[in-house]
Amino acid sequence: MAAHDGLSRAERAEQTRSRIVEAARDVFIERGYRAASLRDVAAAAGISHPGLLKHFGSKELLLEAVVAAFESANEADLLGSPEFADPADELPYMKVARRNATLPGYLPLFAALAGEASAHGHPSHERMRQRYARLREMSSDLLEEAVAHGLVAADRDPLGESIRLAAAWDGLQMLQQYLPERVDLVGLLDGHQHALARPLGWRDEASLPAAADAASVPPVPALGSTFLPVESGYRVGRERRAQILADATALFAREGYGDTSLREIAEAVGISKSTLLHHFATKDELLRAVLAVRDQSVSGRAESARADAAADVLRDLPLGAQSNTDDQPGLVEVYAVLSCEAVPIDHPAHEYFRQRFDEAVDYFAAMLRGAQAAGDLPAHRDPESEAVWLIALWDGLQYQWLYDRDAVDVAAQLAAHLADVLPARVPVGTSPTGQLAAMTSSTASP
Repeated sequence: MAAHDGLSRAERAEQTRSRIVEAARDVFIERGYRAASLRDVAAAAGISHPGLLKHFGSKELLLEAVVAAFESANEADLLGSPEFADPADELPYMKVARRNATLPGYLPLFAALAGEASAHGHPSHERMRQRYARLREMSSDLLEEAVAHGLVAADRDPLGESIRLAAAWDGLQMLQQYLPERVDLVGLLDGHQHALARPLGWRDEASLPAAADAASVPPVPALGSTFLPVESGYRVGRERRAQILADATALFAREGYGDTSLREIAEAVGISKSTLLHHFATKDELLRAVLAVRDQSVSGRAESARADAAADVLRDLPLGAQSNTDDQPGLVEVYAVLSCEAVPIDHPAHEYFRQRFDEAVDYFAAMLRGAQAAGDLPAHRDPESEAVWLIALWDGLQYQWLYDRDAVDVAAQLAAHLADVLPARVPVGTSPTGQLAAMTSSTASP
């Protein structure tokens, strides 16, 4: 024991670690995770930079510790045994959501960690994978208990619903950073808990519109088209630009935008830095081109597969999701990493993602309004809210898939969600069993 303070060496070390984590939280919130350095944190904690490194060997591990401090209370709430005494009781996750929304800095810091750590080589990847596994188990148990007490409909699968809830929640936390005026995280989660109380594919058949003509299907937006590099010059130059984009995509996905230098990209391509700058004058320009090429690929596949009815286009989305994970997992990873990294408003890709998400919400809201006009989307569902939820769910499922590809099937989970939101139309008076059978048979297997 140390005579001067009565604390053991281990206790003093724990105090120092706690002081570092508190200082890091304040510095990351004030300056942004990417802009802050370990030296900044050390100065705020009142210790030397080498002294900080004895406790946290990297900024990534320190971010993990900051988020873990936020999350400890969340897991305690979810692990506790809820007492569902009344069908009007809230599900436990609503308490967590409301608290998180009031914690300064929690949402952008969690978004940064969830995105960056989805890269397999990230030092926090395995810990985050374990976190998602725990959440799936805890949430599934909670929803099973809620089914027994009538807060969740008996025909809902607790495990599937827990995967989709966690995914949509993650996606909403990130999406709200870009579109605060369009995304009400707590309100959307509250609406979802009421939806869980209804049977799968529920609709008020009495509110169905009279027979209506199918609404026109809006074109797929050309996401990021203004950021595409101009294809000019000789074939050798075009091929060189394509190679630069491919290698930059791989490096950004593995290391993150902030930690990847132009010199590293040039070395990966096998060219000099000056040659790289001939094709892309700045690193920011290169980043926007990487994102634009990725989105052009996704939009092109979606446009070529368009159906004639809005509901059919939406029901076919799992096919595109399956193609993304099967054929282009690297693009899924770079999107996950960069969309979370670019949350700070001064990040060079922030405006790109803000515009992209705004256009995507507009597109899916228009598609869902068309489906509602044709009687495919039930009248009680709001197209704008459903569009935000769909985008958040899809992004969140991709994050989870990057952490555990065996436990999460993005296409299957999207198909399950869409089967609930866009149930097959059946005659008035059909029994609940008949409604469920009709809905299930009409949903394409991904």
